[in-house]
Amino acid sequence: MSYRLLIMNLGSTSTKVAVYEDYEEVAKESLHHSQEQLNQYPSPLDQKEFRKEAVLKFLSDHGYDLNTFHCIVARGGCCKPIEGGIYSITQPMLADIASERYGLHICNTGCFIAYELGQEFQIPVITADTVKTDEYFPLARYSGLPELPRGCTVHALNQKATARRYASSIHRSYDELNLIVAHLGGGISIGAHDHGRIIDANNALDGDGPFSPERAGTLPVGSLIDLCYSGEFSQKEMRKKINGKGGIMAYLGTNSGLEVEERIAGGDEKAKEVFEAMAYQISREIGAAAATLKGQVDAILLTGSLAYSQRLTDWIKERTQFIANVVLYPGENEMLSLAESGMRWLTGEEALKTY
Repeated sequence: MSYRLLIMNLGSTSTKVAVYEDYEEVAKESLHHSQEQLNQYPSPLDQKEFRKEAVLKFLSDHGYDLNTFHCIVARGGCCKPIEGGIYSITQPMLADIASERYGLHICNTGCFIAYELGQEFQIPVITADTVKTDEYFPLARYSGLPELPRGCTVHALNQKATARRYASSIHRSYDELNLIVAHLGGGISIGAHDHGRIIDANNALDGDGPFSPERAGTLPVGSLIDLCYSGEFSQKEMRKKINGKGGIMAYLGTNSGLEVEERIAGGDEKAKEVFEAMAYQISREIGAAAATLKGQVDAILLTGSLAYSQRLTDWIKERTQFIANVVLYPGENEMLSLAESGMRWLTGEEALKTY
């Protein structure tokens, strides 16, 4: 039997929509929205009808009737922390997302749109490996202060999909392997995958780990406290320094890896040093993940948009290939990852979990 899936992935200024026939992408668009359009809405959830109309127009323009679809798969929103896997988008999940208790992100809105379309057209609606996937083992939750337990914020969707692709390529199962997966994008997360579970990772959003194109990563805590109380910056401004204006943006005034590469090619030694420093911090975090796995590492996988940079990945390989073979899977791959999750459920390979 052949299956037709609608895939939805909302970004801050874009709505990515795709149609898959089984594992084949047959239609896709990244619908861009101007800041002027988005500024009309006080919050991401207020964009729901506007974004929903964009999805429906995509389907109409490509000649698709929603009654012909077997499943809608949306990128997961900020629900309560849950283990990885495939879940139905349900009212309890939406209630937790709407509370914003667990985070505010435009992908929250995508879950509501998918649920409404599913109810209207009687189509199953699912999500998989949400941004709140949390499979930490107990020791990983300690931070040094009881008031500040470590929580998991990791690119679980792409990390787990990449791990599965690697496992398939060597004719093994994901849950048979120990892997280190590094997602290298606007945010950088490095996960220790122990037989199918991400048992530890850096907080890629606003916590620890390597600095990235726009996030600060681990900072000297005492100096950070002093900066917070210096009177120079508001809480909002400090938050922006950590996530949005940190990392490469803070050092070089850009969050574009391509621009950094161009500046290096033009002889910019400062750009080269900053880029190499990021590779160094990524390598150091990979080493920490190897310690988490007690040195039993089957492979190191580099994914995300920055994995297209040979310069960056060569620097990382130079410092980490003594641990295990380093394999490249460049690109975000989120749409394919969502489609693969949908197909695993539709074909009975993986069961739904209860939220």
